[in-house]
Amino acid sequence: MSKKYIHVNQHKIKSNIKNGTAEPVITIKEGKSNTYCSEVLIEGPSTVRYGENGDKILSCGARVVIETEADIEIVR
Repeated sequence: MSKKYIHVNQHKIKSNIKNGTAEPVITIKEGKSNTYCSEVLIEGPSTVRYGENGDKILSCGARVVIETEADIEIVR
């Protein structure tokens, strides 16, 4: 199984509030692939991680991520 990183896109939350939209705000990164959703089920062990000293963990700028190698189910 490959490692997956799940994070919440704060910019998308702000955009949804400002524009009255409901774009998905959760990003699941697996390798070079990104999947966007509004709810995800992690079907196994996972770890929530904050970058040391607030450092970015992912190249997109995410500083807090959920890491897992477990299967995930996109709920919506």
